[in-house]
Amino acid sequence: MLNLQSPIKMLASVTSVEEALIVLDAGVDMIDLKNPAEGALGALKRSLIEDIVRVIDRRSLVSATIGDLPMKPELVLDLSKAMVETGVDIVKIGFFGHFQHAECLEALKPLATKSKLIAVLFADESPSMDILPVIAQAGFYGVMLDTANKNGGHLLNHLDSHKINKFAFVAKELGLVTGLAGSIQATHIKQLSGAKPSYLGFRGALCHENQRVLGLDINKIHNIKNMLH
Repeated sequence: MLNLQSPIKMLASVTSVEEALIVLDAGVDMIDLKNPAEGALGALKRSLIEDIVRVIDRRSLVSATIGDLPMKPELVLDLSKAMVETGVDIVKIGFFGHFQHAECLEALKPLATKSKLIAVLFADESPSMDILPVIAQAGFYGVMLDTANKNGGHLLNHLDSHKINKFAFVAKELGLVTGLAGSIQATHIKQLSGAKPSYLGFRGALCHENQRVLGLDINKIHNIKNMLH
């Protein structure tokens, strides 16, 4: 299994205790808790998240999303705090649109000093790379690129390799863990590997018929894991 210093780790998004145990058994590096039926970063119910955290019992890193939220600092902070309290290792926070990002980051600074927070930017919303230093200054653990519209194509449909490589390089220079996701498939791994992200995130590529709302396909999980490891 890759460790935190290895070139690329594998993140797998799951929706249940059963799915979490499947990817744990497959040896993925990070188990990501999200509800794909509720949007790009849909949140699972708190009780379910706590169940998964308890069952995984620190045998893998566990991250969780707080939901597709409007950029209201108090709301984002409150739900981020609540997610930290579930016991997950990492909380992923979506920065949608183009407004109130700096205000949300300022509100999250105290939480970021004691918890691992990852800011999620969306390639299909033309994110500004100028936000990266602000994310780092807020004390965030990492940043990732994803897609907000899961019916609008994959990550590389919205940003070319040059821009993705620049994102990863600048983020790493700022000391941030870097992630790439957004409907990426096994066929995209070689191209995205050039950016040398800390991890690549998958959901649809691990599911039956490549549909993110369907169940996991163990063969696809092992195939992608073997490509990365």
